[in-house]
Amino acid sequence: MGESTTPPEIERDEIHTIDDDRFSPENVCIVTGAASGIGRAVTLVAAANGLTVVATDVDEDGLEGTADRAAELAVEGTVETVPADLRDDAAMDALVDAAAELGELRYLANVAGLQHVASIEAFPMERFDEIQDVMLRAPTYLAKRCLPHMREADGGCVGNMASVHGHYVTSDKVAYNVAKFGLRGLTQSIAAEGDGTVRSFSVSTGYVETPLVTNQIPDTAEQRGISEEAVVEDVMLGQARAKEMMAPVDVGNLFVIGFSRLARHLNGGDLLFDGGMTLTYD
Repeated sequence: MGESTTPPEIERDEIHTIDDDRFSPENVCIVTGAASGIGRAVTLVAAANGLTVVATDVDEDGLEGTADRAAELAVEGTVETVPADLRDDAAMDALVDAAAELGELRYLANVAGLQHVASIEAFPMERFDEIQDVMLRAPTYLAKRCLPHMREADGGCVGNMASVHGHYVTSDKVAYNVAKFGLRGLTQSIAAEGDGTVRSFSVSTGYVETPLVTNQIPDTAEQRGISEEAVVEDVMLGQARAKEMMAPVDVGNLFVIGFSRLARHLNGGDLLFDGGMTLTYD
């Protein structure tokens, strides 16, 4: 990240486009956590590939920024913003209903995430519950609501934002770790019940230049008694062979590849793009 902790802006030439006849405005994709970071990136990449994207978040100003950036990039599809609290079933019902009104609801990208840095002994359970509600229960509920629409459309796909922390864990992030392992289980459960009509996949990355990551650097530094620079260089990137964080647009591109016909045999699997963090060692 160099000296900056500001996530990068997404540019048009960084967006990967795929020739897929289902990537058209009559087909709809819901993206959660769309106000910033990876959620914003998935929204922009999906819209640039011609889909109608229903972008949701509790951050209404951030959603407006995502829609504004889509307009600036002159994406081929459209971005519709529907603010929603993923801890509220009625709000999620309204979100899915609004998406279904816009066309064939074929794609769901569960991206929304939260973080809290604390040891297990010190971890506040109300925060643990909130993280599980947003990052695990909500994806399950949205899949429950979206699957009938996908079956009716004769095909669809759910993409879940997992993490290297869904493969192995670091200390002081118990709620996040538990949620990411759970998302991989959800991914496989959808594949088991999708009957080949509805696919699912997860995306597991190392650290990505997003507000969720940059905002936890000071807390991690304080928790471990080290400098913020050491958090980035030693904690976040220390085990990776790649010595820079991924950009959000790189993850957005992975979601759209996973949704496309290029990935028609990807069902229940995990796209592990971690720079060698989990599967190599010195």
